[in-house]
Amino acid sequence: APPRRREIAGPPPAPARDVAALSTPSSSYSSYARGAPSPSSYAYRAASSAAAAEEAAAAAAAAASGAGAEAAAAAPPPPAARKGWVRGLLKFGVFAAFAGAIGGAGYATHAYSLSEVDKKTLEFRKEMTTPIPVAEDASEFEKFRARAYETAMKVPVAAIELYLEIRARIEDHVVGFTEPASDKLLPDLHPDDQNIFTLVVDLTDTLVCNDWQRERGWKTFKRPGVEAFLQHMATMYEVVVYSDQVQMYVDPVVERLDSTGQIRKLSRPATKYQDGKHYRDLSKLNRNPAQVLYVSAHALESCLQPENCVTVKPWKLETDDTELLDLIPFLEYLAIARPSDIRAVLASYQGHDVAKEFRKRSKELERMPVI
Repeated sequence: APPRRREIAGPPPAPARDVAALSTPSSSYSSYARGAPSPSSYAYRAASSAAAAEEAAAAAAAAASGAGAEAAAAAPPPPAARKGWVRGLLKFGVFAAFAGAIGGAGYATHAYSLSEVDKKTLEFRKEMTTPIPVAEDASEFEKFRARAYETAMKVPVAAIELYLEIRARIEDHVVGFTEPASDKLLPDLHPDDQNIFTLVVDLTDTLVCNDWQRERGWKTFKRPGVEAFLQHMATMYEVVVYSDQVQMYVDPVVERLDSTGQIRKLSRPATKYQDGKHYRDLSKLNRNPAQVLYVSAHALESCLQPENCVTVKPWKLETDDTELLDLIPFLEYLAIARPSDIRAVLASYQGHDVAKEFRKRSKELERMPVI
């Protein structure tokens, strides 16, 4: 008999489903069809446990990072950061001290003279350089502190002395440009001429006028009566033309006005430069101030001794000008009367036109009865 075939048991037949269920599958069926594990399966439970473990690990990592940040914020800065902060503070202190020293030096230079600064800081320098007494039984720390203080106080003293030295050198150098060329601008008078008064006359707008026109450029004009005025005054006074113009301009102009060569000439190097202007310093003339008279159209604005000044009207090319000739009677009176101090006479004419006031007083004197 033929051998019997062994039947192998297969899966049970699938239950019958209706056509409607197959045509519209449910969501659970579709998820199973895509391969998602069933909630009741072992794979699903394992995946859920892995996801929960990952979430717990992430939360622990976040908590650990937050705690680390708080600890880093609460912890002291590293040594390198502290050194940088200290270095920046020291730089700021040095810059502030330097700026303060520069500002103090600038204020002292503007407000005080060199001698005043030296006098005001003398006591401070003495006090700072005086050794601090230390007892013999003092501790080493106290002795060290005293020596350190003395050393520290030498710094501002050295800075002040350096400032005084530098300023003195600068002022000595500047004096050559601001002060008159000599303390004796005029030579000594002859013994026989000691009683002669000195008549100092300005040049610009007083004896001459400089005028510019487009057609001819600059040209110098002589004031009416200037040559007769200078020649007559040279017979009674020592006449000096004192100008703030350069010498190459003053010399040829005065030579054209003075044909006899009796007039002395002083130009810009003989003036004192102050506050942006050139001033005539009559104290440098090597003459008695009580016997010096200064005539100028800008007398009070150009002379350092206003008590010696006589102001005349500035000449601006007027053809009928007689200012210099009108002043001759007053100057003749002074040369003849020879007052002991000419400044007292000029003080009586202060605020008046000297030539007109002198004529007025002369007429009043003539009307007075003779006793």
